[in-house]
Amino acid sequence: MERQNPSSFSNIKSYLRALSKTPTRLSKRAGSVSTTFEEMSRVKALSGSDMQKTLRWFDLVGFGIGGMVGAGVFVTTGRASHLYAGPAIVLSYAIAGLCALLSAFCYTEFAVSMPVAGGAFSYLRVTFGELAAFVTGANLIMEYVVSNAAVSRSFSAYLGTAIGVSTSNWRFTVHGLPKGFNEIDLVAVAVILAITILICYSVRESSSVNMILTTLHILFIIFVILMGFWRGDVKNFTKPANPENPSGFFPNGASGVFNGAAMVYLSYIGYDAVSTLAEEVRDPVKDIPLGVSGSVIIVTVLYCLMAASMSMLLPYDMIDTEAPFSAAFSGKSDGWGWVSNVIGVGASFGILTSLLVAMMGQSRYMCVIGRSGVVPNWFAKVHPKTSTPVNASAFLGVFTAAIALFTDLEVLLNLVSIGTLFVFYMVSNAVIYRRYVVVGTTSPWPTLSFLSLFSITSVIFTLIWQFAPTGKPKGFILAFCTLIAIAILQIFKRTIQEARKPEFWGVPLMPWIPCVSIFLNVFLLGSLDGASYVRFGVFSVFAIVVYVLYSVHASYDAEGDGSSSEQVVKKAEENKGDVIV
Repeated sequence: MERQNPSSFSNIKSYLRALSKTPTRLSKRAGSVSTTFEEMSRVKALSGSDMQKTLRWFDLVGFGIGGMVGAGVFVTTGRASHLYAGPAIVLSYAIAGLCALLSAFCYTEFAVSMPVAGGAFSYLRVTFGELAAFVTGANLIMEYVVSNAAVSRSFSAYLGTAIGVSTSNWRFTVHGLPKGFNEIDLVAVAVILAITILICYSVRESSSVNMILTTLHILFIIFVILMGFWRGDVKNFTKPANPENPSGFFPNGASGVFNGAAMVYLSYIGYDAVSTLAEEVRDPVKDIPLGVSGSVIIVTVLYCLMAASMSMLLPYDMIDTEAPFSAAFSGKSDGWGWVSNVIGVGASFGILTSLLVAMMGQSRYMCVIGRSGVVPNWFAKVHPKTSTPVNASAFLGVFTAAIALFTDLEVLLNLVSIGTLFVFYMVSNAVIYRRYVVVGTTSPWPTLSFLSLFSITSVIFTLIWQFAPTGKPKGFILAFCTLIAIAILQIFKRTIQEARKPEFWGVPLMPWIPCVSIFLNVFLLGSLDGASYVRFGVFSVFAIVVYVLYSVHASYDAEGDGSSSEQVVKKAEENKGDVIV
């Protein structure tokens, strides 16, 4: 029998034999689900040593703020205000913050019931199966790496602005390499490697460094807010510089506010990395909800105050779309130009904190993907002395540094954004599926049908919003789509009962809050350009090829017979994590 083979990769003959069995193995492994009990016991044990539980809720708040408040807010605020929302950018940030909080609730329910380092990968593995988790996790890892490389290069640019030194002094051009890949940035590489060493050494020390940098960054943000309120004028909330432009607090109406919210929502990305630290939290039931939700609320307040400050400084039609805060002060002739340098220093601190949190997140994602068997188990190992995933951290750190060394910022930014939003969408679906479906007890098809119909309705709404001409017919169709979505949701809620209740912490108003999160993430995905979808499609196909040629066979070998017992799944869920009803 096939199970007698010790490994599909022991020699060429074994691998060819394994390839011939690919359809059978795919049928057994692609849709196979793990359980909360397995993830927290057998799978977790594959790392060897345990990660130390040293983090408290305030550490998570610090990581959440550090992960979200990077340099992006200094750019997206001006662009969204100038092009869409006007002074109502304050409401755009409030709406985007509410959306982020709803997605954070979905992450929190999983993280509390299953406090492991895998974040979204583990959540999808226990709901939609191995293949869905692998493709999503692979996209997320790639986006983390590319994003971190871009952020490290932007740090060198902001640092140069802050100290008044051109980046050409530490970047040099290599002739013969293609344009976009010929500027060598040693500062970016040094920053990546220094943070890699830090996160390999200790999560406790990483938290301390993050706290210091985040505190300094928040002080700079408070300084910017106070300067804006002091030097600004409330008349700028309603009067544009050019009388021919629309006036009032809502110059472009409600659509401008929501389009602005879609643009600034990317400033909230980062809290998801906090969920990957769940395995290192001392009291997950108490600390994770406070840490994740608390950081999103604090960041929302800071963003709204920053937006109000900027709107007072300048009329919305004079705001610079690339560097709104720096430009607002650098253009002044009354001795306030130094403030722009202070903003550059603050942005540099923000970049370092967001980079630290993201690199911790990517290493823990890779560690748990290694535990699952779909990539070599070498990535899963936790060092016995540091209690950190050293192998995953070092590998991804060197990989990120190599990309940051050569690749231009513009090239990197074109590859970033879609993966994280897609993961948010998947986790929102997964939390509903997990509440209403228990393997071997309830049929998954009613829930899957509901999720499919609701997603399709959300896609139709988004396409109409993006491409239909403005007018009454558009408003009527959008209202009709909204009523259809509400009807689908209400029918599902009344006809399908929840199969399990969270034992510790659960998303309130189920399934309304996850459904709103699903809709908002689909809506935001609709605002991305075509190149993002091409990148996502190409890399997803590449991930599937890797899964078919390697991961499914490695996973099959790791599981023995390649299948999951429904009886084991049911018994494990009854005894661990959630209450079956």
